[in-house]
Amino acid sequence: MKNAGLLLIVLILTSCITQKNKNIQQNILTLKDSYCKAPLQYNYSQKIPSYNSDSIIAANRKLTHYFSDQSILILNALESVDEAEAIIDLKKDSTLKSQLRVLQLKTKINSKISIALTELDAVAAEFDCEGERVAQMANYVDNINSDRNNRLILFSIITGAVTSVAGAVIKDNGVENAVNIGGGLLGAGLGLATFNPKGKKVEFIHERNLLRDIWEQKLQSRNFPPFIWYMYTEKKFTGNRQHSIIQNMKQRWIQYQFSSDEAHANQSVNFGNGGLYRSSDLHNRESMLNQMQSATRTINQNINYLLLDLDKVISLE
Repeated sequence: MKNAGLLLIVLILTSCITQKNKNIQQNILTLKDSYCKAPLQYNYSQKIPSYNSDSIIAANRKLTHYFSDQSILILNALESVDEAEAIIDLKKDSTLKSQLRVLQLKTKINSKISIALTELDAVAAEFDCEGERVAQMANYVDNINSDRNNRLILFSIITGAVTSVAGAVIKDNGVENAVNIGGGLLGAGLGLATFNPKGKKVEFIHERNLLRDIWEQKLQSRNFPPFIWYMYTEKKFTGNRQHSIIQNMKQRWIQYQFSSDEAHANQSVNFGNGGLYRSSDLHNRESMLNQMQSATRTINQNINYLLLDLDKVISLE
């Protein structure tokens, strides 16, 4: 009777675990391919503004009295330098015609800035969406690993119980010792298996990989609008002006996500089209996507300074 009751408990627990695994696998199928891609792929030009920033600033000395160096570079990237210079000239004329023309030119610049801000929001939103998708998958993998450990602990307990029952039923001492030893070894093996540090792997696909261009420091895809890529890669838009936004980002990833092992990082599944991910890989990917989302949103500060400079020019008497 004891053996029959124990067998029934094992069957019930196994059935529950199997159903939960089916649910997890269905959720993994839903998450493994990206739902964050835009329904329409805009065919961005890959023509990047000039990186000869010193020459650009030197060639636009008229603007330096009214705009910061960063604002001049953004105006150049938006192809709005001519409009800004025309506004400065027109402000010397107080006629109604000149004032109307100033407003027209400002509207034209603002329109280009609005497009740039929309591009920033779109890129940041995709980083955000991808980060959430990865986080959900990472949680599922963590749950799988946790459930696996719980099952091994459960089976270890059951093995011990079965061994005890079997030992009580079997009268022959030699056979009893063999059962106890075998059960003890099996229980120990299941216990040790819970300490597997790497855990399970799951397939995770990202053919449109936002991190690849950042890691390789090359715009090899059409994932980013040229203006956004220019802001990522122009050194004058960072505090130290020695490294660009994505150069600084890559160095932080090597140090913190890959323990200063660049060779290992180059082989990471994070920078390909996808593959088999462990939980640690997924958490690394989530962190990198979130960091890029934050870095993208900080570009708004540069554009805000340009708008402030432009308003000062417009309000000049």
